[in-house]
Amino acid sequence: MTRFSQTIAVVTGAGSGIGESTAIRLASEGAKVILVGRTQEKLELVSNKINEASKHTVAHIFTADVTNEDDVNNLATFIEEKYGDLHVVVNNAGGSRQSKILETSSDDWDFVQQTNLKSVFLVSKALGNLMVRGIKTGIEGQERNRSIVNVASLSGYKAGSHIPHYSSAKAAVINFSRALALELAPYGIRVNSVSPGFVETPLTEQGLQNESFQAAIRRNTALKRVGRPEEIANIITFLASHEASYMTGSDVLADGGWLIT
Repeated sequence: MTRFSQTIAVVTGAGSGIGESTAIRLASEGAKVILVGRTQEKLELVSNKINEASKHTVAHIFTADVTNEDDVNNLATFIEEKYGDLHVVVNNAGGSRQSKILETSSDDWDFVQQTNLKSVFLVSKALGNLMVRGIKTGIEGQERNRSIVNVASLSGYKAGSHIPHYSSAKAAVINFSRALALELAPYGIRVNSVSPGFVETPLTEQGLQNESFQAAIRRNTALKRVGRPEEIANIITFLASHEASYMTGSDVLADGGWLIT
């Protein structure tokens, strides 16, 4: 499949989990992928895996903290200077801490909000502007599929008393995506989000080692299992592709049937 031939794509949080699977899937379908994250060693492992499989250098790494505006602006400059254009952005970086509202420190609140929401804003702003410039300076009649996909969460629908900062941030990501979709629609840039349920990632690894937690997931999920990163990557790549050309401002809930039980 070559749905992303001649496509330049950025994936944040690309060092593991959903980000890694998404980067691998995009590259396998022809995209040149910029892997973004804070840990260079993890990014290098993913980059090597992609480049060895493709027999070409199609994955590049850019170490950055996407909650830092200078880092994000430097990322935009790097892409513009190296490629001159950008077509797909996947905002996947995220993280969480656990605490009840009455016990949550301001530092923990700020960390989770910045990691999950501010990062999406900063990346969407800087790289969205780059996409718009690419459209304005492009060759007439050679319109390209351009798309932003933001990774939200089941927690954006179903609040958790132990993760109030994460739940509120992910709910905001869903509505931020809708607002951005309205703003970028005149340029033909689509913006959607995907809300995974419980997926096997480093974020959920510790919890999934607890048998009672696993039992609760099986009991409350219609499909009676956790998801796999590649299953969410499949949805992200669909939303980013021209096959979803009439979708913008949508959120795809991929929770194994949690909300219907």
